Amino acid sequence: MKKHQIILACTVVFTLLFYNQSPGVNLSIFGVILTLFISYFFQEKFVDRSHLVLVVTSILSCFAFAWYGDAASFFALALSILFLQFKTQDGELKIIQIFPLIFLNGFTSFGRIFMFNQWLPERKIHNDLAKKIVAFVVIPVIFLGLFFIVYSFGSNHFSSLFTDYTLDIDLFELILISAIGFYVSFSFWNYWVPDACYDFNPKLKNEFTNIFEIKNQSTFSFLDLDFERKSGEITLFLLNIMLLVFIGTYNYEQFFEVVEKTNLSADTHERVNAVIFSILMAVGVILFYFKGGFNFDEKATTLKKLAKVWITLNVVLIVSAMIKNSEYVSFYGLTYKRLGVYAFLTLAIIGLVYSFLKIVKQKTNAYLVNQMVWYFYATILVCSFFNWGSLITNYNISVNKGVEPKFLSSLNFNDEVRREYFAKNNLDGQYPEITREEMIRNYQQNGFLSKALYYDFVEVKP
Repeated sequence: MKKHQIILACTVVFTLLFYNQSPGVNLSIFGVILTLFISYFFQEKFVDRSHLVLVVTSILSCFAFAWYGDAASFFALALSILFLQFKTQDGELKIIQIFPLIFLNGFTSFGRIFMFNQWLPERKIHNDLAKKIVAFVVIPVIFLGLFFIVYSFGSNHFSSLFTDYTLDIDLFELILISAIGFYVSFSFWNYWVPDACYDFNPKLKNEFTNIFEIKNQSTFSFLDLDFERKSGEITLFLLNIMLLVFIGTYNYEQFFEVVEKTNLSADTHERVNAVIFSILMAVGVILFYFKGGFNFDEKATTLKKLAKVWITLNVVLIVSAMIKNSEYVSFYGLTYKRLGVYAFLTLAIIGLVYSFLKIVKQKTNAYLVNQMVWYFYATILVCSFFNWGSLITNYNISVNKGVEPKFLSSLNFNDEVRREYFAKNNLDGQYPEITREEMIRNYQQNGFLSKALYYDFVEVKP
């Protein structure tokens, strides 16, 4: 199947699925179709296990969106299918390049659509074919149209045979949905990768290629390698001392200093924010000093040891922040944000582990970025597959923390547990609960293609 045929086929499918519908099951069906098209028409490009993994995660993400229909499952679906397409069509490019390409193609597709020679095949029209089209189609249609106009003026009954009925079609919406479907299909199947991406791709490799040149390359033109190495050692030594002091004061305030319960929320947010910025800066320090020559410098043993100590101390800081977040949870229960803190801190630990491996295995800075893209993607998948709203509700009820009716009513996908708890304790979620129940009814009244299937399994509250 040619590229232009796939584009037109997907446009038709998109129009049939989304005409007079809102996003729901139809988006999941469209995602499954795109996944199957990639798997079938480009199966010869499936060269490693990652392709099969992406096919599985794409299908699972489609099912997750069909069930929940929320933002997390949408991003999981979109990233899974885009990663699969990018990995299949341009497997030599690093996956990190997909993000600027999505942005770039979002704009350039409007113009590239009219560059017909890039996506429409060139065909030679033989004279016999042209004669047949003119003789058998064009001429009869012209005469038919002319005589229809004449006969319509001469007979109202004849005219009514063709005019006294209306089609139940919103022509404007049909054209709009078709245009959107064509734009999406064109951008997906005929995306543009500038030559600059291929030129830049070697810089995103995990391994250094020109080791000899890198060994003798300094960061600053006014400092030779010996001075720069010594500067790095002094900097990391002082940073380690500072971080040790910070960890000491941080943990003293956390475990020994008496903090009023009313101030616990503000204190926790401030300390977690400090840890977040600290970790980002810590990774930046490692990337700065080990972007090149010091990876292979035999005299940089001390610098490497100090960097490893720096990484280890930052891991200790993250563990302290996790304990602090757990203390917050023990006082107030779970929320989406507190789960998000756990997720970010876990990613931070993974990032520091790969920073450590980068130094030990003498990898490029891009090695860290390439690895973390996949862990970020995995985090989105985990967020989309699990019912976190129900988990939060069940946990908070079991420990009797964070069970305010308004808060529970603001959570997603916890309706059965919430209703049971409210009925048992005679509670009223007020406006958030009313909004939640109205949303359930609205979802159940939608057509099948516009549904989030979860709500079909929830009883409508009388």
